[in-house]
Amino acid sequence: MVGRRGRQWDVRRLSRHVGQVWVPKAGWVHFRWSRAVPPGVKSYRVTMDRAGRWHVAFAAIPDPVSAPGNGQVVGIDRGVAVSAALSTGELLHAPGLTARETKRLLRLERRLARAQRGSNRRTRVRLAIARLKARQTDRRKDWAEKASTEIARRFDLIRIEDLQIANMTRSAKGTRENPGRNVRAKARLNLGILASGWGLLVRRLEEKASGRVEKIKPAFTSQRCSACGHVDANSRESQARFACTACGFADHADVNAARNIAAGHAVTARGGDGAARPANREPHLLAS
Repeated sequence: MVGRRGRQWDVRRLSRHVGQVWVPKAGWVHFRWSRAVPPGVKSYRVTMDRAGRWHVAFAAIPDPVSAPGNGQVVGIDRGVAVSAALSTGELLHAPGLTARETKRLLRLERRLARAQRGSNRRTRVRLAIARLKARQTDRRKDWAEKASTEIARRFDLIRIEDLQIANMTRSAKGTRENPGRNVRAKARLNLGILASGWGLLVRRLEEKASGRVEKIKPAFTSQRCSACGHVDANSRESQARFACTACGFADHADVNAARNIAAGHAVTARGGDGAARPANREPHLLAS
């Protein structure tokens, strides 16, 4: 049994995967023990998500991941086709729904469109859709947690693009007087950005590798050759391929951009290094 954490509640372990928490006015409530309760917990919160699942969360701030002390620097380029490309050449993909689950989601959304508002059928369909989307969210969060922990353990310094995600995913509908263009394509792009977990990955990196994350201005990092420094939009042959028009260097386009980010290069429109020093730099012990 775990000792008392507060004046009005207790938590105790019954087996490897089952625990009990004392909830005032409700008594002992069973929950699935998914991870160890960290020391120093003084409160908890019981919530229900949109899929109808109940959760109990214990408030605690974990210690940051220790730096490995190997002096290695990594750059991370975020995208839609590849959620995160590392300057080491690794391509990370945020998991989503399977093809079968995606088809089921489309069928459920069609049923929802035909269901009468306020009906029991509509309520059941909405709950089924919420459960599928919650499954997708859970997988993305699990991926971000594992990826951020591994990166924080492997590298002393982590450099990422300084992206304004809220501005990038803003709706393109416009107004009635001034309607937007390619609204449907922009909506699909926004969904792809959000499904890639860009913000979640960076937030967890900043929390786990505190003081070891630097944000780089993203200007022209995808058009600059990481081998010779030549900047040319024509070098980006496709979404996945980069071939320098000056020196002939070829690589995966996202990996090439990640290497520019790792080097701390922010390129101006004239093609030179407009900001050799990273933007939004946090203090760290490693000399860049």
